[in-house]
Amino acid sequence: MIDSWEDLNNCLFQKSYNEEIQRYRSPFAFRGLSDEKYSLSTGLIRLGGNYKDLENHLLRNFRKYASRNLVEYDSDWHWLALAQHHGLPTRLLDWTFSPFVALHFATVDIDKFDRNGVIWAVNYNDYHSVLPELLANSLNEEGAALFTVEILANTKKRLRDLEFIDKKPFILFFEPPSIDERIVNQSALFSLLSHPDLTCDQYLENSPLSNDSSFKVIIPSKLKWEIRDKLDQSNITESVSFRLINQSH
Repeated sequence: MIDSWEDLNNCLFQKSYNEEIQRYRSPFAFRGLSDEKYSLSTGLIRLGGNYKDLENHLLRNFRKYASRNLVEYDSDWHWLALAQHHGLPTRLLDWTFSPFVALHFATVDIDKFDRNGVIWAVNYNDYHSVLPELLANSLNEEGAALFTVEILANTKKRLRDLEFIDKKPFILFFEPPSIDERIVNQSALFSLLSHPDLTCDQYLENSPLSNDSSFKVIIPSKLKWEIRDKLDQSNITESVSFRLINQSH
């Protein structure tokens, strides 16, 4: 149970020491939510109805009406990252390399200071180690820990092909293009599930990996003001992050 700012920091930075390079380099992606009861559901799922059938239509219409000079390369992956960045419901989830940015999202909504928040943390190295061979090879050939839109585009051209790579669901993490300063300042990355009707927490609960590969930290409501004040003093604020998108639900 988290009782203090110090406890919180110890939990968020657990397992961040890399023995191989003898440095603190966390392999975790973090996501902060203002209410511990919120699930890791995507904007696409929260549409409700026949959202799975709507996915390709939403992306196609976004490509149709968005300016063509907004992406460097015409692929589903470039357009998907851009659409997520501009608020289109997609199967992507926003994550960050920074536990403090995640804390910002968990404490930014003052109206929810009466309830516990939560930080989810996922070891992307571990989950990439159980990817289907096609995707694992693409990542290894680049010598990269994370996918980029270019790597994904060179592996599979279309989003709809993802769930046919393997019958078993899988998750991957990729870094978006540096579309603007907000993405850079958020230390942002996206998660992508092979099946659009699966929430990330459902996948993690049934994953082939041990519990060490992901964890969540419950933030007691009584600590939220202290966290908010200390983040402000550390300059983790909306002004620095260029009006961060609220991830609270």
